[in-house]
Amino acid sequence: MDMTDSYRQRDLAVLLVDDEPDILELLELTLRKMGLEVDKAGNVREALARLAARRYDLCLTDMRMPDGDGLQIVQHIAQSNMDVPVAVITAHGNMENAVTALKAGAFDYLAKPVSLDQLRALVKSALNLPHSPPSSAKSLLGSSPAMQKVRDLIERVARSQAPVHISGESGSGKELAARLIVQSGTRCDQALVAVNCGAIPENLMESEFFGYKKGAFTGADKDRDGFFQAAHGGTLFLDEVADLPLTMQVKLLRAIQEKCVRKVGATSEEPVDVRIISATHHGLSDRVREGKFRQDLYYRLNVIQIQMPPLRELREDIAAIAQQTLERLRDGVAVRFSAEALRALQQYSFPGNVRELENIIERALALCSGGVIAEQDLQLAPVEGVRTEPALPGGKYPLPDYLDMVEKEALLEALRQTGFNRTAAAKLLGLTFRTMRYRMERLGIKDPEGAADAD
Repeated sequence: MDMTDSYRQRDLAVLLVDDEPDILELLELTLRKMGLEVDKAGNVREALARLAARRYDLCLTDMRMPDGDGLQIVQHIAQSNMDVPVAVITAHGNMENAVTALKAGAFDYLAKPVSLDQLRALVKSALNLPHSPPSSAKSLLGSSPAMQKVRDLIERVARSQAPVHISGESGSGKELAARLIVQSGTRCDQALVAVNCGAIPENLMESEFFGYKKGAFTGADKDRDGFFQAAHGGTLFLDEVADLPLTMQVKLLRAIQEKCVRKVGATSEEPVDVRIISATHHGLSDRVREGKFRQDLYYRLNVIQIQMPPLRELREDIAAIAQQTLERLRDGVAVRFSAEALRALQQYSFPGNVRELENIIERALALCSGGVIAEQDLQLAPVEGVRTEPALPGGKYPLPDYLDMVEKEALLEALRQTGFNRTAAAKLLGLTFRTMRYRMERLGIKDPEGAADAD
C-alpha cells in the first residue's frame, strides 16, 4: 500500500492558511495528490473559525496575512490544547519568524519559495505522529520535580521538529534525553546519527558533515555521503557542539537554515530533511559572549532548551536510579545493595553524575562477595556534609581514571590468581564470562601473549 492510499483510508484533513490564491492552489493540488482532504482560509479570522468548526490533522499557515500573522494561529492552537501540529511558511531568509513560531509551539517551518519535496516530507512527518511514546529499556527514572520537568519537556518537544539544545554537566544523561526525544517522536523509525563534534579533526569536518565527490581531494576515490545525508529523514545529534570551530559553525548554520548541503567537490546542493538536536556541557551562551560561538547559530540551535539536572540535585531519586543501573549491569547474577551502601550513595555528591554512578556500580560488582554490595565495595570518598569533589590519593587522578585504575587492578589480581583464565577469574569475581570480557576490553587488559581479548 502506498502513502496516498494510506492517507485516503484514514481521511486525514489539512487546513491551509494563506492570502495568496496561487500559493494556496499549489499547496492544495500537492496535498490532494497525496490523498488528503484540504480546507483553505485566506486570513487569520477565517482560519480560527475553521479550527473551531472541525478537527484537522495538520495546519499549514503563512506568517503574513491581512488581518494578522500566522503566529496568532500557532498560539491559538497551543493555548487551546488542540492536538493539531501546525507548520508555518516564512519569507526566504527570515529565520527570526521561524524561530519565534517554533518557540510558540509550531511543528516545523517551510521557507518561500516552497519546495514541494520539503512540503511532502513535512506532511509525512506530521501525519505519522505517534499517539504514545514507546517504552525504553533505559529511561529517565526519578520522581523529583526536576526530573519530572525534564520528562514532561521531552514528551512535548518530541512532537515538534524544532531544534532542541540539551545542556548539563558531563555524565548527566544528555545523550539519553536526545534518544528519548527521537524514540517518542515522528522520526522514531528513521536514522539517528550521533556525532561527537569535539572528536573530528578540523580539516575533515566539512567532508564528514556534508560528504564529498570522487576526486574532490587526494584519496577521494568514490562519492561518499556525510552525516547530514546519513540522517536524511531522521535526526542528527550534535554532541559537544560548542567544540565546533567558527568556520564550521558558518557552514552548519547555512545547512540548517536552507535545509540543503553541498558535498565537497560538488557544483550543486542537495536537499536534506534532518531534525537537529545538540548538546554540550559548556555554557553555550557564555561561549557566545566570549566570541567562541556564533550568536546566530546559538539562536538557531537553542530554540527549545532542556537542562539536565546534576545527580546531586536528585538525592531522592538516587536509590531508584542505582537499583535500575544494578539490574542492567549485573547480567543475571543475584546481587543486591546493602542498606548501608544505598545510604552512602544517597549522601555522595557525584561530580561525574550518572556516568560516575554506573562506573561505581560496575566496580562494586567486581569487588563484592556473597551477592551483596557493601559500602566498602563502592570505594567512595568520605563525605563531610556535601562534597563537590572526591578525595583522591595525592589528588593526581581525575575521578574516572582513578575508578578505572581500581577496577583494573581488581581484574588483574583475579586474572593473576587464575593464570589468566578468564572463565575462572570471572567466577572468582562473581561475574559472567561476557561481563568479564567486556571489562577487559574496556580497560585494555590483554592476555600474557599481548593479544587483545577476542570474541
